[in-house]
Amino acid sequence: MDDTNRAPDLTDLRPHRPEHVEVEVPETTLDPALRARLRTCTVAIIGCGGLGSNVAEMLVRSGIGRLTLVDFDTVDERNLNRQFFFRDQIGAPKVVALAENLQRIRSDVRLDLVAERATHDNLLGIVRGACAIVEAVDDADVKAMILNTCLTELPDMPLVTASGLAGYGSTNAIVTERMAENLYVVGDLTSDVRDGHPLFASRVMAAAAAQAHAVVRVLLGYLEP
Repeated sequence: MDDTNRAPDLTDLRPHRPEHVEVEVPETTLDPALRARLRTCTVAIIGCGGLGSNVAEMLVRSGIGRLTLVDFDTVDERNLNRQFFFRDQIGAPKVVALAENLQRIRSDVRLDLVAERATHDNLLGIVRGACAIVEAVDDADVKAMILNTCLTELPDMPLVTASGLAGYGSTNAIVTERMAENLYVVGDLTSDVRDGHPLFASRVMAAAAAQAHAVVRVLLGYLEP
């Protein structure tokens, strides 16, 4: 057989890295004590669309004990291509539909539903008691309000936000950056749906997974992405 036509041995392939990159590998496995720690945590998710609904699913599967779900909107057929909802839930409040789906995964998860728009006046009350906040809204003004309020009035509260997940660019460009002591930003920081970039489930979910994992790491005491 001609060796030139033989498929490469994938076990011999390595990522190309121009510079040496140190990767932190925790020495401990996720033992029952760490699982128990996650069950005591509450995470507030503001926005239950493409990012928020998928973040919620992953946090429930990861063992987070309690979620506060915040969204004023209803399930829309046009968004089923990237949100954790189903056709028979069209028209239902997102927080109610999402709660139903999450409890099908874990019936013991505690869920607080806030069917309201997050504002500067109600934000602090909504997130009271949370161990971390996930910002997952579409509106740029609301996103800025959440960011500014958390940085000024909740400086000790970990906030995981997102910027740049639209389009069909490589998911390798989606990274998690620690921008301040308790501020984590997920995305490529450039692509925006307002610039005409479409939203694909694969890229939205990649960003949602990165947000969920950033929350898990922070709650387990790993402060660097």
